Amino acid sequence: MITENGFAQFILYLLLLLLCVKPLGWYMACVYENKPCLLDRVMGPFERLIYRCCGIHPEQEMDWKNYLAAMLFFNVLGLFAVYIVQRLQVYLPLNPQAFPAVSPDLAFNTAASFVTNTNWQAYGGESTLSYCTQMLALTVQNFLSAATGMALLVALIRSLARHETTDLGNFWVDIVRSTLYILFPLAFVLAIALASLGTIQNFKPYQNVALIQPISYQQAVTDKAGNPIKDEKGNPKMETVSAQEQVIPMGPVASQIAIKQLGTNGGGFFNTNSSYPYENPTPLTNLLEMLAILLIPAALCYTFGMMVNDRRQGLALLIAMLFIFIPLAFFTIVAEQKGNPAFTQMGIDQRPHHHTSTGGNMEGKEVRFGIMNSAFWAAATTATSNGSVNSMHDSFTPLGGLIPLWLMHLGEVVFGGVGSGLYGMLMLVIITVFVAGLMVGRTPEYLGKKIEPYEMKMATIGVLVMPLIVLFFTAIACVIKAGTSAIANPGAHGLTEILYAFTSMTNNNGSAFAGLNANTPFYNILGGIAILIGRYWIAIPALAMAGSLARKKIVPSGLGTLPTHTFLFIILLISVVIVLGALTFFPALALGPVVEYLMLWSRYGH
Repeated sequence: MITENGFAQFILYLLLLLLCVKPLGWYMACVYENKPCLLDRVMGPFERLIYRCCGIHPEQEMDWKNYLAAMLFFNVLGLFAVYIVQRLQVYLPLNPQAFPAVSPDLAFNTAASFVTNTNWQAYGGESTLSYCTQMLALTVQNFLSAATGMALLVALIRSLARHETTDLGNFWVDIVRSTLYILFPLAFVLAIALASLGTIQNFKPYQNVALIQPISYQQAVTDKAGNPIKDEKGNPKMETVSAQEQVIPMGPVASQIAIKQLGTNGGGFFNTNSSYPYENPTPLTNLLEMLAILLIPAALCYTFGMMVNDRRQGLALLIAMLFIFIPLAFFTIVAEQKGNPAFTQMGIDQRPHHHTSTGGNMEGKEVRFGIMNSAFWAAATTATSNGSVNSMHDSFTPLGGLIPLWLMHLGEVVFGGVGSGLYGMLMLVIITVFVAGLMVGRTPEYLGKKIEPYEMKMATIGVLVMPLIVLFFTAIACVIKAGTSAIANPGAHGLTEILYAFTSMTNNNGSAFAGLNANTPFYNILGGIAILIGRYWIAIPALAMAGSLARKKIVPSGLGTLPTHTFLFIILLISVVIVLGALTFFPALALGPVVEYLMLWSRYGH
């Protein structure tokens, strides 16, 4: 079971998160409704300057088609910009390590990843990208991709709050206000805090440091394409390497880490992400970064309630998310705290010891974080579409790795990405009220709007696209050599690695089971396609549904109207979310982590 110290940290985190929900949610509602807020006098002149320079008319609102066209144009422009910066990296400044241009397939995958708020990284940041590329391409998109998701959510909220209109707001205004008034101030404060606590922020070249004691280690032998070479038994061939010195990467890290967490982006400056000491040096920075992951998605629930003039609706959605998240996060911690039976057979003590060791399965985890902070982060980063990690999910126990994977299978609606998580949850709300309406024989309604076949079609498309792409692309990777040759761990665990990769990319999460060599043309191109489909084939139906809802009349509630803020509706919504995730992915999970769990305990559990 979880230790007393771990349980206390678990409760402290949840309390801090809930204390921030109301003030931040209220503030964001003021921003989007153009009401006076705390930063008007500071950011107002910059906002008006941007409008004048870009020819934006903030008073002109858009219907859903124009809003969609603006969003797609803006994102396509960002896609090309990130791709070009990577391809021209060798000619750009701030490249002290003289990194060459990124390969075309990897540049495409990375551009698609960062523009869509996915931040899947098939590369090591400190060995591939210059400071200029990290800042100009990736950090900029960390702001803009997050702002895009928030803008889409606000358009959908307006469609529920308004009636008999085609106006959903102005995309350009929503992007500017999301960035200037919400993301930038929060990221600035967090970056200062992280830098003061040890996260580095500089432009120095990498530092070469002589080791006090030379070390030798084994690494996999790879071919020219970077794929591991295997022996006749199918295991990777290993070679011994000696090291006399260590190269210490530098860079402008704190500024990128702040927005990667707040914007649920997740892409790390370094290859090992937030487990690296220069990204996340202390337990206090770990707490701040973990709090930042859930902060905006949770607060947006309160924003939703304020904008539809019924705070109970937003609180109902927040409670539903917490009812799903808390047990699953707790189960992940317990699974890792229980330990690995294979280590017990080796004589490794996995019992917690007061003041000295947290015990449990510490493989792939940082000692300074322990079991609780590693497992809880894994649940938080996959419940949202953040994808950053402070431990290696590939080293989790089978059940400990299953929960983060299944949290993504729920559709990234348990908090989810900033904006995208809540509009995904609202699609499931539409399905839930439709199912409830069928049970009582009445036309389903939500917030006074009748839910008709068109809304159901759009919600259904949004819900079914993700599992279709995940399972289809996973099947392709499992049956062709280009997919299986990148697996370092054959068997059930290898299947889990492939399933996790396409689940993460399609859900715009970005985390990975690290045993899969994803930097190949096959995974870069197919993964890039999955990333783009996962983002836009859900965003487009959401906006189309918003356009339809905005045109509807408000229907007065009656005796047969289902209240959507009650505990009964919360339970019904949770059931719909879980049933969709469980039924769709259960066969694949049974062949992956479930089989691996049974094999592990049947061999070592006696």
